[in-house]
Amino acid sequence: MNEAPQGAPQHAPQDAPQGALQNLLDLLDLERIDLDIFRGTSSAAPLVPRVFGGQVAAQALVAAGRTVPADRPAHSLHSYFLRPGDPDAPIVYTVDRIRDGLSFTTRRVVAVQHGQPIFHLSASFQRHEEGLEHQEPMPDVPDPLSLPTGEELLPRYAHLFSGPSVIERMLETRAAIDLRYVDAPPYASVGEPREPKSQVWFRTNGKLDGAADDPLTHLCLSTYVSDMTLLDSVLLAHGRGGWVVGDIVGASLDHAMWFHRQFRADEWLLYDQESPSASGGRGLAKGRIFTADGQLAVSVIQEGVMRVPRAAKPS
Repeated sequence: MNEAPQGAPQHAPQDAPQGALQNLLDLLDLERIDLDIFRGTSSAAPLVPRVFGGQVAAQALVAAGRTVPADRPAHSLHSYFLRPGDPDAPIVYTVDRIRDGLSFTTRRVVAVQHGQPIFHLSASFQRHEEGLEHQEPMPDVPDPLSLPTGEELLPRYAHLFSGPSVIERMLETRAAIDLRYVDAPPYASVGEPREPKSQVWFRTNGKLDGAADDPLTHLCLSTYVSDMTLLDSVLLAHGRGGWVVGDIVGASLDHAMWFHRQFRADEWLLYDQESPSASGGRGLAKGRIFTADGQLAVSVIQEGVMRVPRAAKPS
């Protein structure tokens, strides 16, 4: 089969603030070191000395997509986080070409650091087909431009955070993404259990054009963002503020996504999230990503470790 591998961005738009979007695009621009072997760099998660899970998932999808013909976009991925990633070491992604069918292509990716697998992903790609159509309706929510930005929201709750540098690190980590909460985030509701639902609007902080405006790039950027807030709904159910407050210790365990319809990551997307269950030191959350005109673009499910630190447990 003659392949036209799907690419990854080479250039960011000029209006990306302080080069943050370009830095994110650079993280997704993996180095090809052999036919099906790629290498990526990392950035540390904002509050813990490990690689952000959304970055590893997005990079693994880039690696898989670069071995698939460009006319077959990803329609699903299923993944497991196996070990914490070291932000100071490169990550090597090995792609196995499991299946190349008439309609579907399947890839398996293993991410390795220090000789050990840290992440495993299986992704399926499909040639475009016409078929049955239906979807759930989009929730009724405020316009994103009417909601506070992270720069406006975070300082209001600085007194709750686990350290004075939390705001700076959070803003730096999310500088490439304009992310706005529809309702108060978990750290604003410490000690006040709420309905286990959370909604955010998001888009990249800058338009994607040229080499950056690639279908795989938009999928990978949504994969990156999908790990940022999905477990918020679990926290809300128990009145926990999360990692920025220090009353929860946790990490993503697995992550699954289904890409239903085309979308752009540089246009507003609504991430509607809820948690149906928490038990055994784990919390489950599911999300739906809608375009601004109401199209259901992506479905997401994730389970994470959610442990209450000993000092934070009630006496």
